[in-house]
Amino acid sequence: MMSHENVKLQPAELSAWWDKVKTKVDRMIEAGWTEAPHVSAAGKYDQIKVDQWISGFWPGILWLMYEMTGERRYRDEAEPWDERMEQCFLRDNHFHHDVGFQFLPTSVIRYKLTGDPDARRRGLFAANYLAGRYNPAGQFIRAWPRNQTGWSIIDSMMNLPLLFWASEESDDPRFKHIAVAHADMVLRSFIRDDGSVHHIVIFDPETGQVERYDGGQGFAPQSSWSRGQAWALYGMSCAYRYTGEIRYLNAAKRVAHYFISALPEDDVPHWDFRAAADLTDEPRDTSAASCAASGLIDIASQVSPEEAALYQRAATRILSSLSNNYSTLDQPEYEGILLGATGHKPVNSNVNVSLIYGDYYYIEALAKCKGWGRHIF
Repeated sequence: MMSHENVKLQPAELSAWWDKVKTKVDRMIEAGWTEAPHVSAAGKYDQIKVDQWISGFWPGILWLMYEMTGERRYRDEAEPWDERMEQCFLRDNHFHHDVGFQFLPTSVIRYKLTGDPDARRRGLFAANYLAGRYNPAGQFIRAWPRNQTGWSIIDSMMNLPLLFWASEESDDPRFKHIAVAHADMVLRSFIRDDGSVHHIVIFDPETGQVERYDGGQGFAPQSSWSRGQAWALYGMSCAYRYTGEIRYLNAAKRVAHYFISALPEDDVPHWDFRAAADLTDEPRDTSAASCAASGLIDIASQVSPEEAALYQRAATRILSSLSNNYSTLDQPEYEGILLGATGHKPVNSNVNVSLIYGDYYYIEALAKCKGWGRHIF
């Protein structure tokens, strides 16, 4: 049995993991992807269209590596991606509320690092599109582009930084007003008193009243999908960082406490914390773990040193377990870094695989441990 004693990331250990990550990213660059890598089920990432919600994570990894190393080749590999995404926007427009996931790790970080005016334009274009999905009656940002006009999902919290950035960049408070209204709606309608979180809330789009809840990628409407928990704790910490409103930090902490208390002995969550009374045979989700670890590091930076220790310890335990028990760091030829991710268990899609967003948040969390001070989200 794994001890729950405090785990500290030693500098040598962290450096070794980072060096292996760099080797793996370098090998993945050799694949020459022109479409977006999403799932690696047998050591090779598939590729899907760049208008899909995951399309920003691979270029986000490249931009992170560029800033951390200063090596121009990472920038050269990253730059074409938001240009491809823009063409999809103009040609097909299958985009929806996840434009934050797509354009924050591409256009926005590109603009921050290089000053590229076209990158700035693309980021503001995406923010305008996201703001246009706001329903003022229910004070929510609509999720998917199909007929679900009253649907909103917890993943939306990770897209709000696009609106906060756009408000600062354009000196237009309209974007921030929408982001704050949506975050307050999440406080009211998504986060339960115990810190667990709904995945989907369905509103009457005319009146704005909550009609019902849906389990979505979780086990059931009243369950606790672990990646949704991660989106919520990280997203609320982002809202606090941009606004300074203590209610968001308190919400991030409440969700984090639930997440930490529900972790199994190896500190990597099952796909849903309430999928069964006995979770022994339920699959894990390393993507939920890596996202939560990165968010917990942020929370630790926003509270007193006495409080910070709790969140930092949890993050380091998670990262240690991911690195030692679930990674392919010693398999440089394997495309994908974390094994044991779960995409959509209720339909048995992408279970026990590598997922590009799990890999992204793992690298992001390691970069934060190494002192990276910027935020993409």
